[in-house]
Amino acid sequence: MEIWHIWVIVALVLVVVEIFTQGFAVLCLAFGAVAAAVAAACSAGVSGQLIWFSVVTLISFILVRPLLLRSFRRGNAGRESGTAALKGREAVVSERISAADNTGRVAIDGDDWKAVSSDGSVIEKGIRVIILDVDSVILKVIPKSGV
Repeated sequence: MEIWHIWVIVALVLVVVEIFTQGFAVLCLAFGAVAAAVAAACSAGVSGQLIWFSVVTLISFILVRPLLLRSFRRGNAGRESGTAALKGREAVVSERISAADNTGRVAIDGDDWKAVSSDGSVIEKGIRVIILDVDSVILKVIPKSGV
């Protein structure tokens, strides 16, 4: 086994480790290992390989890592998830909403949720509603025309 094979194996192991960590620090080391593998394949000595490893790793930390961090954090900034993402969305009443009869369901994104009218009014099946709030698994809604 040649030395560049070892560098490639080290790079692959570092990429696998990066999958289970966050922050892209280990990925920068993997870039350095790839550079050292290329240097070794081009017949560089051990000191040359270590220099390439160090320089590329440092450049990756300075240039590549901040770009990766910004791009991944930008995508999630201010985005709601789970039940919080339902607030303000439109749904369709799939079962008449009535506080007196303790009935009411709405359909949204293929899911059927228990629903109550925010003002206690009756909302008939098929009416479009806006989700105002989520209380556990119960959606508080208002008819779309009432918004």
